Amino acid sequence: MRPLWLMLGAALLSSAAQAAPLTYSAALELARTAPSLQASALQADAARAAERAAGQLPDPKLTFGVDNFPISGPNAGRLGSNEMTMARIGIMQEFPNAGRRRAATATARAETQIALADTDLQRRKLRAAVALAWIDLAYAERRVAELDQLVGGLRELWEGQPAGVASGAARPATGIEPIRLKAEFANRRSELVAEAAKARAELTRWTGDPNPTTVGAPPHLEIEPAVLRTEVTDHPALAVLAASTDRADAEVAGARAAKRPDWSFEVMYGRRDPMFGDMVSAGVTVSLPLFASRRQDPLIAARTAEAGRARVLEEQMRRELAASLEADLAAHAAHHEQWLRAKEILVPTAEQKAHLEVASYAAARADYADLVEAFTGLADAKLDALAREAMVARDGARILLTYGSDNP
Repeated sequence: MRPLWLMLGAALLSSAAQAAPLTYSAALELARTAPSLQASALQADAARAAERAAGQLPDPKLTFGVDNFPISGPNAGRLGSNEMTMARIGIMQEFPNAGRRRAATATARAETQIALADTDLQRRKLRAAVALAWIDLAYAERRVAELDQLVGGLRELWEGQPAGVASGAARPATGIEPIRLKAEFANRRSELVAEAAKARAELTRWTGDPNPTTVGAPPHLEIEPAVLRTEVTDHPALAVLAASTDRADAEVAGARAAKRPDWSFEVMYGRRDPMFGDMVSAGVTVSLPLFASRRQDPLIAARTAEAGRARVLEEQMRRELAASLEADLAAHAAHHEQWLRAKEILVPTAEQKAHLEVASYAAARADYADLVEAFTGLADAKLDALAREAMVARDGARILLTYGSDNP
């Protein structure tokens, strides 16, 4: 019973750990348990195991049978009455040429490298997906809280409007304006809640946490373009294609090795009637690749073309990664500038305008519509600033986790 209690306790502790709010770094740690990453790791284990068997000699073959058994004549059906009849048993071993075995070993080694590089690639993609889901959820929750705070600040203004209509200080049509504004803000809140639910579902997908919530400051990662341009050459996508090129080269070598003969050796013991004596036989079999122009040469040409294609794809990926990095860096720089302008100019300006309109309204120099416009603009400015801050955080996490060799 003790192991059972230990397992139940571990499960409860695991559930409790998952129920706790996730920091950014904790979410990245949970990404290690994702099924897709485990599947890639198992594929790499399978490739490593298969590599140990590559290039080995084929299993020996046991042969046995009866030779020269009479089926007609005076000795028909009699096993020991003919000196040529014998029961035989033997063993045969095939020896593929050394070039073919070396090619098989090189192919298996390349398959292992492909699986390992693909595991690194999947890990990098997974960590980026987890980071983006955490950032989306964190900022969606912050935008909901910000909107609720803004709506709470407007409640006093909305509640005072019917009294103004009743006293004749405001036009009757303005009495229904708070109803419209409440509905518009409710619609915006619904959209933000839906965005949070979508991000929460993505985070659950990658971490296994059934109801994740975020805690802690969002990441603000420093981007160093010069470093990233150097580190992108170590991207696992390039490693996958480089290993694929090695595999193609090994297959070319295997196709060329097929033009050289393979050998097999056989030893046989024949048991006959004692009056005739037993026999031992030995033999060698050699394959004869005599028609290479119609068999081996076309395969060599095909494998050579595939190896050339693998090199072209590797170069294409190198250029694609470089171009993608430059595009992402340019977009990140633009998003960072836009966020700074929103935070340092647009939000303070909107706040100042709202305060001025409140003062003007109190002095009877502005009407209710001016107040509505000012506070709606303030809400837009604050929510937009948060959205741009989220975009900068997303850019930083995605760029570093996608292109950086340290993969923080």
